[in-house]
Amino acid sequence: MSAIVAIVGRPNVGKSTFFNRLIQRREAIVDAVSGVTRDRHYGKSDWNGKEFSLIDTGGYVLGSDDIFEQEIDKQVELAIEEADAIIFMVNVEDGVTGMDEDVANLLRKANKPSFLAVNKVDNGKRAEDAVEFYSLGLGEYFTLSSISGSGTGDLLDALVDVLPEHEKEENELPRFAVVGRPNAGKSSFINALIGEERYIVTDIAGTTRDSIDTKYNRFGFEFNLVDTAGIRRKAKVKEDLEFYSVMRSVRAIEHSDVCLLVVDATRSFDGQVANIFWLAHRNNKGIVILVNKWDLVEDKETNTMKHFEQKIREVIEPFVDVPILFISVLTKQRIFKAIETAVQVYQNRSRKIATSKFNDTMLPIIEHYPPPAYKGKHVKIKFCMQIPTHYPQFAFYCNLPQYVREPYKRYLENKLREEFDFSGVPMSIFMRKK
Repeated sequence: MSAIVAIVGRPNVGKSTFFNRLIQRREAIVDAVSGVTRDRHYGKSDWNGKEFSLIDTGGYVLGSDDIFEQEIDKQVELAIEEADAIIFMVNVEDGVTGMDEDVANLLRKANKPSFLAVNKVDNGKRAEDAVEFYSLGLGEYFTLSSISGSGTGDLLDALVDVLPEHEKEENELPRFAVVGRPNAGKSSFINALIGEERYIVTDIAGTTRDSIDTKYNRFGFEFNLVDTAGIRRKAKVKEDLEFYSVMRSVRAIEHSDVCLLVVDATRSFDGQVANIFWLAHRNNKGIVILVNKWDLVEDKETNTMKHFEQKIREVIEPFVDVPILFISVLTKQRIFKAIETAVQVYQNRSRKIATSKFNDTMLPIIEHYPPPAYKGKHVKIKFCMQIPTHYPQFAFYCNLPQYVREPYKRYLENKLREEFDFSGVPMSIFMRKK
């Protein structure tokens, strides 16, 4: 479970460059799907062995300058509410602006660690100019240049010092997060599950601050439901703000084992839903897709369930090994099946394969179809094993790991999925030098 850090500030002060610098060396390793630029405003970074999630709020502001003012205030408020720490970026070339003062006022009132980063300081003269940012009343500031990276180390040292330690307790109950766009039926889904049976439910104050963890114990299943649906709705934040639902989802996803992604059948599997899907995927969480409100879809002749499911699978390629269920929260149809499936995905995610069995299964497959030769070099894979981590990761040991291309790794993943049940679970495949 990693802490969440938000980068806030006016447009064009260099937030995205800074964000990209922090996540780039991770992205190269993490994003196994080549060419994935989905959701460029969220990523993982680490510093001194401490991992954290990073959100670049800049990618979410749209509209003209006058709208900017309000939107940025909203974003900063939301970031203050949701993140564990905030990096407030300003630009030495522009000096202190009115908008910077607004943001500083919000941050001063907040009881959250925040760091003032003065960007574009790449020479001594500019370092002197930065002094005027003391006037924002946020105390010490950090000067840096997000393009060259100078100065970022000091800021990150200070940042990771204040981040909370999230330790996962052993044999904790599985945690299922119900995520999705606003109004897709998340609250109703949770109510349908626990509805009248309220008395079996013990509300434990969630570690995820205001999202309540509901302990669910029925039909022989026991788990915690992480409910983001009923979190305080702030009138100020427009419900459909993409940033809002991403920010909310990030925290829920980070703190869960399996994500139940509720999709409104009347609104299709659009970009915003896909964003939440890829967030869960990038965090290596189990995923179950629940299509709700199917009873309200009008033209069922041309738009069959099969057709709808096909469209979803096209959007989520190449990770298509994900259960998709059609449910109705209203009539409680397949609600129990949804939970059964989530439990199954949880078990898949924690599945461990004995090394001998793994080699006996995979080596003949590899022998039958070895990695294609690259620049005349032949890759020989001699041994493979599952790495002991909390989600499925596999290492294949070979003579020339650098010559194994992405398509072949995907082939291995598909074979692994055929042989062992990893439905609903992202996995990572590494080539290692033997």
